[in-house]
Amino acid sequence: MGAFPLCHPEGVMENEIPAPARQLQFGQLLLAIDTCGPTGSVALGRLAGRDLEILGQTELEGRSYSTTLIAAVGDLLKSAGVVLGDLGGIVAVNGPGSFTGVRVGLSAVKGLAEGAGIAVVAISRLEVLSRKTGVPSAALDAHRGEVFLRLEGIGRAPRELLAGAHELAAIAPPPLRVAVCDDAAAALLASAWPGAQLVMSPPPMAKDTLRIGEARLVAGAAVDLALLDAHYLRRSDAEIFGEAAGAPRS
Repeated sequence: MGAFPLCHPEGVMENEIPAPARQLQFGQLLLAIDTCGPTGSVALGRLAGRDLEILGQTELEGRSYSTTLIAAVGDLLKSAGVVLGDLGGIVAVNGPGSFTGVRVGLSAVKGLAEGAGIAVVAISRLEVLSRKTGVPSAALDAHRGEVFLRLEGIGRAPRELLAGAHELAAIAPPPLRVAVCDDAAAALLASAWPGAQLVMSPPPMAKDTLRIGEARLVAGAAVDLALLDAHYLRRSDAEIFGEAAGAPRS
């Protein structure tokens, strides 16, 4: 398999548009990439009628995505006997999570997809956790005494936000059930919402995103690569401290 294209800078995400490239069809391959969490993963699947066959998944060690991600994708494709051009689509988990991890993952997705004309869909890691557990609301540890939170109510579109103890206390009524996959998020929610049921789950992996991405790609929807952006929910330290440094002194 030849070298992959170089990575490209990021842009904005959310609006999905009809893909100008081919739509996903029976027997086509899907690649999923998730570098948002403490560990990452890449997974390969194949459409088989109404089923999705998982052909393989590779876990990536945290803090090494920039040096291991492309090689892991290459090894995964090689082990399945396919090449990059055989892919019918790429599913990118675009956050929330580590700033560096999210950037590396999205840059790789853009580099892989652009040259080969592969359709891409972007999915929130919170949505993946929610769908994995079947629980509408979900939370992930955001460090600093905060969580990344997905809230879904009857008749309302889901919303995702960064929340600490103060923001959690202001949410009324709190959800009855929340999916979590780490102890820090569970502890914060248990303190803020003692009446809520916390549904513990293993962390979401790349293979968990394939079914969600498949449905969107089959429908012919994809993000414009020029507008594909990270779903951070939190500004970077450089932005926050840069503003503070530039603020006029009283």
